[in-house]
Amino acid sequence: MEAIQETFDGVWMNLGVDRFMQMTPARYLPGIGLRPGGKRQDIEPIVPVLYSAMYESIAAHSRLGLNVVVDVGHHDAYAIKRGILTDSARRLNGLPVFFVGVRCPIEIIMERRRNTGWKVVSAADSQVPLPVELWQREVHIPGIYDLEVDTSLLTPGACAEVIRQHLANSPAPSAFQRLAALSGN
Repeated sequence: MEAIQETFDGVWMNLGVDRFMQMTPARYLPGIGLRPGGKRQDIEPIVPVLYSAMYESIAAHSRLGLNVVVDVGHHDAYAIKRGILTDSARRLNGLPVFFVGVRCPIEIIMERRRNTGWKVVSAADSQVPLPVELWQREVHIPGIYDLEVDTSLLTPGACAEVIRQHLANSPAPSAFQRLAALSGN
């Protein structure tokens, strides 16, 4: 996010999950950060509404001529399927959306977690926690992107440069149009 905001031309607004979670009332947290697995069925019905509000805000910013960078994961591993990604794609129909898949091997993710204060309490804790494993699998379904980057191989600045080069040299983005088509609308 910051690498794009600091190095790309023009104004780039960060409207990602962290910003929206800061605005979400505590009793509905983690809101759009809800992990796969159906463990908070009490808040699941509000999650699609929160995503819709975020994507409508993204659309409004874009329609006003502002560039938007969004760090958000999507999954449909709730107690019931919610269709959030296809609905989000539909909400941005007609806007210049470039969808980047951010990948990192789970071993590197776990190493980074341990290096940033994640405490291993027992041998069982040294394994990949199920919520982390589910997240890494579920957020890449259906795997339709305009570009993918691997943060185990590239720094944030290098990822931003790959994105900049792709934007400058590639055809119009199409991932969100293909995702919107999956919704049947």
